[in-house]
Amino acid sequence: MRKIILYVLGVLVLCLAGWVSYLLVTKEKVKRPAPVKQVKTVFIDTVRNSAVPIQVKANGNLVAKERVALFAEVQGVFLGSAHPFKPGQSFRRGEVLLRIDASEYQASVQSSKSNLYNLITAAMPDLRLDYPDIYPKWQTYLDSFDVTSRTPELPEMTSEQERYFINGRNIVTTFYNVRNLEQRLTKYIIRAPFSGVLTEAQVTEGTLVRPGQSLGVFINPNVYELEVAVNKSYSDFLQLGKSVVLRNLEGTQNYEGKVSRINAAVNQQSQTVSVFIDVADPGLKEGMYLEATIQGKEEENAIEVPRKLLTEGGELFILRDSILDLAPVTPVFYTDETVILKGLENGTVYLSRSVPGAYPGMLVRPYQENAKQEDLSQNLEN
Repeated sequence: MRKIILYVLGVLVLCLAGWVSYLLVTKEKVKRPAPVKQVKTVFIDTVRNSAVPIQVKANGNLVAKERVALFAEVQGVFLGSAHPFKPGQSFRRGEVLLRIDASEYQASVQSSKSNLYNLITAAMPDLRLDYPDIYPKWQTYLDSFDVTSRTPELPEMTSEQERYFINGRNIVTTFYNVRNLEQRLTKYIIRAPFSGVLTEAQVTEGTLVRPGQSLGVFINPNVYELEVAVNKSYSDFLQLGKSVVLRNLEGTQNYEGKVSRINAAVNQQSQTVSVFIDVADPGLKEGMYLEATIQGKEEENAIEVPRKLLTEGGELFILRDSILDLAPVTPVFYTDETVILKGLENGTVYLSRSVPGAYPGMLVRPYQENAKQEDLSQNLEN
């Protein structure tokens, strides 16, 4: 009896195992849900080719356009000037900037003048006897001769005999020696070549001045010049007379200038071209640091986009039927943040913002501001 019961239980277990196996094999497998394909929303813009103005940015320090470095050409004691010889002092055109003691040198000049006067006086009796026709003009010259004033020009010699006679008496040589001394005498007084301000003063009254010594710097504070270095590749975009926007270091003041000169030589070390900008404003000072935005020429049939939109290969993502593609472009000019491009046709749709992980063939959905506002209004109504 016990064997029968065990036999029956064994058969039941086998049948149960077979049935369970059958269920496992025949049971329909539960399929995993297919992943929902996400379509990224992108910002787009449309190409509208036009004339894009090129702006070149540079910086530099202001220098007075009229600037004179004062140096001594003679030796003597500094006596003074029309106003205190101090930095910041204004002088009008023609006023005395420096007066150097010339009493000793002036005495030697007068001595040379007296020598010239004596030579002419000694020649007068012979002129009266040998050349009575030219005697009156030399007598008139002698009467107008003043040792304390500038030596007048010699009378015009009209004949060979007169020229031989005057040169033979060493009168002409002595006259030009006197003129040379008089010219050097004028260097003891330095006058202001224009109305301006003294910015540096390196001597004071009573100082012994020597030839070649630096005395100071005199500038015209009305017009300044800004020299900026522009990359050689950008120099073709610059033109004389173009307006320039200048901004101070803090960005609180703007000034307007114009391109006055463009150097024809390229700096061999930096490969830059010097551009000079004229600017006039009462608030400017020499040495101020300014940033310049130079308006270059306009590039026709071009657009300006952010630099980060360009790929490493110099291409731009465009949109064709909701699918991304790469289009080759020609960069014309780079700024710190943007690039001017050519080579795209009008109406071409391109990405206006970069998309992480973008690739050609990627399915995207353009962002539509109007559609988003409609969905929001429908939600509010519901």
